[in-house]
Amino acid sequence: MMAETVLSAAIGFALVLLSAALLMTVLRIIRGPTLPDRVLGLDMLVAIAIGFIAVIAIKTGFNLYIDIAIALGLVGFLATVAFARFILARGLAPEQSAVAASTKKTPPKRGKAAPAARRKRRGAR
Repeated sequence: MMAETVLSAAIGFALVLLSAALLMTVLRIIRGPTLPDRVLGLDMLVAIAIGFIAVIAIKTGFNLYIDIAIALGLVGFLATVAFARFILARGLAPEQSAVAASTKKTPPKRGKAAPAARRKRRGAR
């Protein structure tokens, strides 16, 4: 009797914590600010969903839910890898490209004599 009460309280506490984590993760996905932040949020969302499934499996005693959680973990991992490849194929993240552009060395400009010499060779002006 005492074990059932403790288990019931632990399940309720876990569901409350997972719900709070779900809310904060959804806010992070919406607010961003960058694409990698959103991808990380989606990965965390999968982890929270696995937690929900595990708690429901304990609550109901239906062990097939654990297999579903394992399958969701595999799908979530593959989705994260696919998003990471998409980000790499798309190029650097915006904040990294701005830093790279500011540190990039520009080639020295030629003086005004070079364009004038080209015009003379072409016979213009």
